Amino acid sequence: MITGSAPMNSSSADHEDQPHSQSTAAGMDHEISSSPSQQQQQLPKISTTTKTMVKKKKQQQLTLLPLIFIIYFQVAGGPYGEEPAVQAAGPLYAILGFLIFPFVWSVPEALITAELSTAYPGNGGFVIWAHRAFGPFCGSLMGCLKFLSTVINVAALLVLCVDYLNKVIPALQSDWPRTISIWGLTLFLSFLNYTGLVIVGYLSVLLGILSFSPFIIMSILAIPKIQPRRWISLGDQGMNKDWNMFFNTLFWNLSYWDSVSTLAEEVEKPAETFPLALLITVIVTCLSYLIPLLAVIGAVSVEQSAWGFGFHATAAELIGGKWLKYCLEIGSALSTVGMFEAQLSSSVYQLLGMADLGILPKFFALRSNRFNTPWVGILLSTAIILGCSYMDFANIISSANLLYTLGMLLEFATFLWLRRKLPEQKRPYKVPMRLPGLIVMCLIPSGFLVIILVVATKTVLLVTGLMTLGAIGGHFLMKICKVKKLCLFSSESSVVNEDE
Repeated sequence: MITGSAPMNSSSADHEDQPHSQSTAAGMDHEISSSPSQQQQQLPKISTTTKTMVKKKKQQQLTLLPLIFIIYFQVAGGPYGEEPAVQAAGPLYAILGFLIFPFVWSVPEALITAELSTAYPGNGGFVIWAHRAFGPFCGSLMGCLKFLSTVINVAALLVLCVDYLNKVIPALQSDWPRTISIWGLTLFLSFLNYTGLVIVGYLSVLLGILSFSPFIIMSILAIPKIQPRRWISLGDQGMNKDWNMFFNTLFWNLSYWDSVSTLAEEVEKPAETFPLALLITVIVTCLSYLIPLLAVIGAVSVEQSAWGFGFHATAAELIGGKWLKYCLEIGSALSTVGMFEAQLSSSVYQLLGMADLGILPKFFALRSNRFNTPWVGILLSTAIILGCSYMDFANIISSANLLYTLGMLLEFATFLWLRRKLPEQKRPYKVPMRLPGLIVMCLIPSGFLVIILVVATKTVLLVTGLMTLGAIGGHFLMKICKVKKLCLFSSESSVVNEDE
């Protein structure tokens, strides 16, 4: 098993190429060589340790509670953004969607993440898994698809936040104030991420409590007004079902469970912490969507078309008054901060892991001497987020979903391949099923992924296709850079030599 070690700070730039953990890589090589069956499979031999490229000293790691809230914000961050499911398909289908979809999609993805994150606990997460199963090309493709999906998704969060706030501050509906607010939020929150992952973890705890509190109050106040018959409404007559928006809304609100895997080496006792954190977060996330949805649908009678982004704030005013609406608006801003920080952390540590695997140049693993954060990844992610923030919200989430869909199909294949080809691999947590059961578990959500592909618009298919071709081209560009020695890359052989 590959074990993570705490990242360290540096007092001198001359030591930036120092490997993160020599003993860890050596232990991994000994384990792989000790299994004859694994030698025969000719799977790529890699190092999953994070070479921080700085001199090392002890650093605090994420514990259970901050990890739970980081996962919560990577996946949900609260019911903000669930409203279009009602607008697209009506109250009954929206309720059924948020009731059934977690079992079809969220639970299988969380189980896979728990098993593979504890079996291969290195920064890079799903990139490490694909690299281990199918080699560098698939590792690179997985990394590019998931990275682009995450940063595009973060751009959607800022747009959603401004959509909520413009109901309180109408000036944000015009072009320049809207653009300035998005840029200001992005730059400020990126700097906050730069200050450190542990800070982000404990900030997520505070933000999670504050951002969801208005929904608890609204749900309680709604109880006397609830009419259960509204829950079974199929929607307004003459209102066409928009299945594209419906499925994309469900998918967008309940995905990214595997994002936390890119932080595995930053977590204290990942073999114990990951499965428990994922279990608790699945339960909390499902309840956080269903309870406010049932409360608002049951208590508020409005036209189906009114259920656009930000409608929960309007419902809060109808149920509790303007003060509750303002609390919800503030909560939406706080939720955006939490989601931004959690998902940006995932993307930048993923780039660090890809640099450790030799997929990206070594400078992507550079860390700040003061905060020990991967500052190169933060800069690149912030630039892409700003560029994507100009897209229409529906196209943003559809593009993010489609990229994520392609990555998840590869991830399911990776999970099944590793379980079949490396059955003796030590897995601190193991999904309690044999291979046929696992195939069925992966086929069901894969069917949903096919639906996402089928209902995608031509614009989204074009954007996603171009990005996928760019990801493939990027892999071969990196190979050319290695051959021409245009950039310095980490390599397995150099790690092994250092260990010796």
